[in-house]
Amino acid sequence: MTLDRFYPIFDDPAWLVRMLPLGVRLFQLRLKDRPDQDLRDAIEQSHALSRASGATMVVNDHWRHAIDLGCDWVHLGQEDLDTADLAAIRKAGLKLGISTHDEAELDRALSLAPDYVALGPVWPTILKKMKWHEQGLDRVRDWKARIGDIPLVAIGGLNIDRAPDAFDAGADIVSVVTDITLNADPEGRVRAWLEATR
Repeated sequence: MTLDRFYPIFDDPAWLVRMLPLGVRLFQLRLKDRPDQDLRDAIEQSHALSRASGATMVVNDHWRHAIDLGCDWVHLGQEDLDTADLAAIRKAGLKLGISTHDEAELDRALSLAPDYVALGPVWPTILKKMKWHEQGLDRVRDWKARIGDIPLVAIGGLNIDRAPDAFDAGADIVSVVTDITLNADPEGRVRAWLEATR
């Protein structure tokens, strides 16, 4: 299965109701700071929406719920790898995306045979405080040379103008959060992204 080149990240099923009808085919559901039942309900609702639209949903962090609800993908950060039951994830048939920021993290990710590798932040990001400075396009090129056929996701500071540079450097997929969710016209921005990446 080939993943779409445009990979937005949303923090609530309400976004999916708005964005999936526009043609989004791949998205991450990143839920933070919710009671466990709310998490499960949101993942279940999002899973149903993704199935109905034919989109691929990647569940960030919450691998137990992803397994229980029959999801197809989970994304884990490096800290999550410390506690996740990777054998259970694989046994359930989930595909796995992993965040990386430096050489050691990439080596660790590759040892786990990921289904995609994410690198970020490629450009400065306002989304969250990170100990890593911008990775830059040379790092994108280096990562792609090292991971070969594994899809490479570029994330962090992406916008439509920067996307061609990320693709030219070797990224297979570009991922965005605030460029959509903080935009005055999120639907218009998603349409523009879809046009720019297809």
